[in-house]
Amino acid sequence: MADNADIAAATEPQSRFKTVTLAYPIVRGETRIETLNIRKPKAGELRNLSLQDVLSTDITALLTLIPRVTDPPLHEDEVDNLETEDLSEIGGIVRGFFMTKAELAAVEALMAQHRPKTSSRKSRRSSIGR
Repeated sequence: MADNADIAAATEPQSRFKTVTLAYPIVRGETRIETLNIRKPKAGELRNLSLQDVLSTDITALLTLIPRVTDPPLHEDEVDNLETEDLSEIGGIVRGFFMTKAELAAVEALMAQHRPKTSSRKSRRSSIGR
């Protein structure tokens, strides 16, 4: 079960930027792009896109949106040639920008349930025998 600190952290305002390390860097001439900064989209960057498509990480919507919200800005052909692992991670980041406080708290609570316990089984046994 999540404690209050976990829930408070999940409900704090999100950063407008997230950084992704590409599994397959993009080579642009002499430049090698290994990380991208993804910016939370503003209304104008969503122009001509369906919000439902963005939230469901529709491929066509992502391919349109990514050049608008990445730093360095990616070219259309670079976005078209992203490997699936990188496209999936970028899509997850974009989707995360639209999560409500309640959704963030629920995700954090689920993650907290699966975190390893801080004390090991061995240390618990030794303290029981005392």
